[in-house]
Amino acid sequence: MRYIDLRSDTVTQPCEGMRRAMYEAEVGDDVYGEDPSVRRLEELMAAATGKEAALFVTSGTQGNLVALLTHCQRGAEVILEAESHIFYYEVGGMSALGGLIPVRVQGEYGVLPPAAVKAAIRGDNIHYPATGLVCLENTHNRAGGAVATIPQMQAVADVAHEHGLPVHLDGARLFNAAAALGEPVARVASPVDTVSVCLSKGLGAPVGSVLCGPRDFIARARKYRKMLGGGLRQAGILAAAGIYALTHNVERLPEDHANACYLAEGLQEIPGIQLDMRSVQTNIVIFDVSGTGLTAPEVSVRLLAHGVKANATSDRTIRFVTHLNVNREDCSLALQRVKEALGR
Repeated sequence: MRYIDLRSDTVTQPCEGMRRAMYEAEVGDDVYGEDPSVRRLEELMAAATGKEAALFVTSGTQGNLVALLTHCQRGAEVILEAESHIFYYEVGGMSALGGLIPVRVQGEYGVLPPAAVKAAIRGDNIHYPATGLVCLENTHNRAGGAVATIPQMQAVADVAHEHGLPVHLDGARLFNAAAALGEPVARVASPVDTVSVCLSKGLGAPVGSVLCGPRDFIARARKYRKMLGGGLRQAGILAAAGIYALTHNVERLPEDHANACYLAEGLQEIPGIQLDMRSVQTNIVIFDVSGTGLTAPEVSVRLLAHGVKANATSDRTIRFVTHLNVNREDCSLALQRVKEALGR
């Protein structure tokens, strides 16, 4: 049986061209700043996001943590959306390793309300910890890949900047957001001070993320990357995959979005399944299976037996994620297998 893997866009396999680029990559010792491929990747991503400089890191989690450590003093509060990836899925690193305190603000489809952000900023009081940073996420993972518009991001950034606070963007799927908005990546990232972008999600590289921001910030971040074990040596082999991804896999992202919409439209026609089409804006589809009389983990097991790999995100919900290794035919077959798994 050929499995259709919809667990995440992190499961993609490097194509022949990407593998060749990795094989032929010019390399050096990146801790010494001598890897030309890493430097090239950093230059490309800095230009793409409209920032002065960039830093290649091992993962999105490391990129976000490096950013938080560089922005904040220990004991500071960090304002973020209540269901943000930094809070939910990054092992509490901000607190365990950075001594930082998350302040969760409930958003709508992952978008932070500016008034609520303003209310969460601490005043000058000896009893309070200081607010150190505001974090955004675009696209928003747990909101089903929902996109924050540029005005929405700018409104939050304006509040933060008025209070002297920097803004960091978890832009793991920033290129998906830009594709959905029909805007250049740099314009989408323009309201924020720093941004971390994953290469290993929609862009299809096997590993890595890039943290972008002001030149002096990136110089300080480089030391935190080293502290966290991210000082790689001949990392150009990995950076070459990122360069290939940036030059070959960006324009095709709308195809993933169209496939996700196709899946969502098909899923909502299956009895027992419910989903919110307003959240299906990019390449993620989260749907509720409680109407089937089964839990999401039970449905996930049934799907696997029928050749579809998918993750349960709660007792009620399952997530499908489209990517470059899933085409329209795969999506059609996946829908048929969902029906078979549920006996519909």
